[in-house]
Amino acid sequence: MHIDKILHDIAAIEHGFQHILDRANEILSTYSKEQCFELALELFKHEAYQTRMLATTILGRLAATNNDALCFLKEQVSTDKNWRVQEMLAKVFDKVCEHRGYKVSLPLIEEWLNDNNPNVIRAVTEGLRIWTNRPFFKENPSVAIALIAKHKESESEYLRKSIGNALRDISKKHAELIRQEVQQWDLSNPRILFTYKLAAKLLN
Repeated sequence: MHIDKILHDIAAIEHGFQHILDRANEILSTYSKEQCFELALELFKHEAYQTRMLATTILGRLAATNNDALCFLKEQVSTDKNWRVQEMLAKVFDKVCEHRGYKVSLPLIEEWLNDNNPNVIRAVTEGLRIWTNRPFFKENPSVAIALIAKHKESESEYLRKSIGNALRDISKKHAELIRQEVQQWDLSNPRILFTYKLAAKLLN
């Protein structure tokens, strides 16, 4: 398997994620974890966003047990300017939590939610959607709502959109819980109002 051919193949496809996931699986099944980690660091320097998405996917698979990979995702991948790379970051964060267990991952989830970078926070709020379909949060929807709603007033519209949509998702099964949450919000604040319009969209 030639890495150059993989990079050429994925760069020719502009949309979707599956081809990236498939190539990551090929690499992970061919090389050692140590080799995959070093390769991912090199691939993330690449100009093509598809290649950086591939690097993010490989790092995400490693991050369940490799804290260096997890730190790179949080500190470096989160600064990437391409929205597709940020979507992949969200996907791999969820996979890390799934692998470790969502309840066990609560400290990690809270750590990322307390970060100053809205892309780090969004990786959690977007990655775990639909939150209440995930183990632990399915039985504890109020915990999910409290964690998500914490950033309803974020300066980042990109993040607020994710938060509003994540709460709206939950309202499909837990309308009363979402209603109780948003009733406490100060809608005179334009940022909170923005989030509210998304979160409460299905309540009336």
